[in-house]
Amino acid sequence: MKSAYPVILIPDSDGYVVDVPDFDFMTQGNDITDAIDMARDAISLMGVQYQDENKELPVPSKITNVAHQENEIVTLVDVDFASYRKMLANRSVRKNCTIPSWLNEKATQAEVNFSAVLQAALIEKLGLA
Repeated sequence: MKSAYPVILIPDSDGYVVDVPDFDFMTQGNDITDAIDMARDAISLMGVQYQDENKELPVPSKITNVAHQENEIVTLVDVDFASYRKMLANRSVRKNCTIPSWLNEKATQAEVNFSAVLQAALIEKLGLA
């Protein structure tokens, strides 16, 4: 689900503080581009968390209704919760496994990519190929 939420970019000595009023949190960025990226990531993560907890997502406020100071920038940040969820599902996770020392030595000498072999074996074992 795609949405556009208003954010307030507040200049400070380190860049910008970003107020996200519809979700009631703040983040920050080194410059405008970084601040918008940080806001997008934070809103997306918060939205996915809301969905996982069966909470209703806030309806985006109208940009004209967002109160702000004269030196602050009000803009919209687009988010795609479905795409963000998909990205999270495809992230790598670290697993620890134990193999015999002799097998580790042989595989290391053969320059085996342990992660690739484990992934292939799991896909085959689970019938996902």
